[in-house]
Amino acid sequence: MARELVTKTVECNGHPTDILMRQMLIPCSKEEFDAMTPEEREEHKVLTPLNNRVYEPEPGIICMQDVAVEMRDGVKIYVDIYKPKDIPVVPLIVSWSFYGKRPFDGQSDWQIMGVPPQTVSNMSKFESPDPGYWCRHGYAVANVDPRGVGHSEGDFVQFGTQEGKDGYDFIEWAAQQAWCNGHVGLSGNSCVAMTQWRIASQQPPHLSCIAPWEGTSDMYRESLYEGGIPAHTFVGMVVKEAVGPNYIDDTAANAEKYPFIDCDYWKDKDPIWKNITCPVYTTVCWNHFHLRGSMQAFRKIKSRKKWIRCHRNFEWPDAYSNKNLQDLELFFARYLKDERNGWELTPTVRLEVQDAYEYNYQEDRPETSFPLKRTQYQKLYLDASDLSMKNAPVDNQAMAAYQSEDGEVCFDYTFSEDTELTGYMKLHLWVAAEEYNDADLFVNIQKLSTTGEWLPITLFGENHPGAWGKLRVSRRKLDEKLSTDFQPVQAHTVSEKLEPGQIVPVDIEIWPTSRFWHKGQQIRVQISGRYIREDWFEPLMWDTDNKGRHLIYTGGEHDSFLQIPVIPPRYQDGDYIYR
Repeated sequence: MARELVTKTVECNGHPTDILMRQMLIPCSKEEFDAMTPEEREEHKVLTPLNNRVYEPEPGIICMQDVAVEMRDGVKIYVDIYKPKDIPVVPLIVSWSFYGKRPFDGQSDWQIMGVPPQTVSNMSKFESPDPGYWCRHGYAVANVDPRGVGHSEGDFVQFGTQEGKDGYDFIEWAAQQAWCNGHVGLSGNSCVAMTQWRIASQQPPHLSCIAPWEGTSDMYRESLYEGGIPAHTFVGMVVKEAVGPNYIDDTAANAEKYPFIDCDYWKDKDPIWKNITCPVYTTVCWNHFHLRGSMQAFRKIKSRKKWIRCHRNFEWPDAYSNKNLQDLELFFARYLKDERNGWELTPTVRLEVQDAYEYNYQEDRPETSFPLKRTQYQKLYLDASDLSMKNAPVDNQAMAAYQSEDGEVCFDYTFSEDTELTGYMKLHLWVAAEEYNDADLFVNIQKLSTTGEWLPITLFGENHPGAWGKLRVSRRKLDEKLSTDFQPVQAHTVSEKLEPGQIVPVDIEIWPTSRFWHKGQQIRVQISGRYIREDWFEPLMWDTDNKGRHLIYTGGEHDSFLQIPVIPPRYQDGDYIYR
């Protein structure tokens, strides 16, 4: 029994827009659920009934449960607010997402991988600040069910202007409550980070700071159509798990309805970057699909008080580690409690420079900007005659090929000295589909040992393939306003199909990284027609469109190259090098 998918007209980007909405899992009591047939259970989920009360879930912490808050259009949403028992007035930290506001309500029963049991209390919403920690440090925490989610009224259009306006209304309501000191912040990972950009775009007067850790910011380019290749499965899976009485914006279905980016549906999901001027502390993981989103957001926001921490660990163990909780507490104490604690001396950018496996070459290295101002861009030219890369342009033309369904081709280069690459790479290729009208290219940038063995980064004991990029060749047209020499950005406004055998130039954006190659180690460009990442725990899949062989041309007029961001030492004297 498939849940209903309907068309509704909502306001997107200031205009009436027809979008596809899916009926959410229908809330029910445990008794009702137990009495259902297996087919009926697929359409329902147990949700705790509304119970507006005040109680003490743990000693010293008070919960105001199922508080109703009215939005500007009369819609009521429901929130659980946790606060210290013995501190009458405190600042508020908000978690805003369509995950259930109470543990094991809605989607919040997902496993927090990499975090030992009982690290996070049962009061914590998924990927969110834990009241068990923050209330004991003098803060209130609000777990919000946005409109349409849980028992909240209305339909839910995710990551759009409406969500931003609702966040504004809730923040301004909360700031006027007797228990709040007038300072409100936003915090959380992933989905809970993504909503923060949209809410901050609306500039609520009492929003004092935000801490979006690991969050996609461009839903089209970074999630549904990375490189122009459709990837609807993961988002579709997430949407289908939402719980509420009404309908949710089915982003995956709308990605098929609106396959190009220049429409009101996608424009409505773009944060208004120039409006984000409050203090911001964000993070990026070099090995996670939120990487580009967090980095782009950091670069685009107009706040003069912004900080970013770039690391190799996965988002959940990073967010709940004691070291990083204390670091975040300094940020919140400065801007939610007005404490003069020296936070402003925190480096604007902190980098972990990766080496191999779980080892870093450097940790928390201070920088002033990203990309780094001292970056020296160099080109490594691909040579298909011997599958190598060279420092200078290759004169002789050659061609390398692979079967698009299951093949790959690799190009290697050996560093003659220690080399750090931090920033954006790009891959310029001359390509053709031998007997088809399109080609999906999946690129990994890998590190090899001095003897040619692969040196991966490991997360949860699994091997990450390296910095990556993707491109559907028919989407090769670039957005001239958004693209730079180091970061090509696709326009996604037209599909330019190939003639079989037609050779065309493409520029592939490689998402940013920071990694160190020791003298004698090799860098490898791996190109294929499929996603090469075996046994990875995240259910990421792409709807590829390949047939036959892909052809890579190099040399002569086909100047295929990898552009790399080389970071010179800060100081060098003879054999002494300081990085």
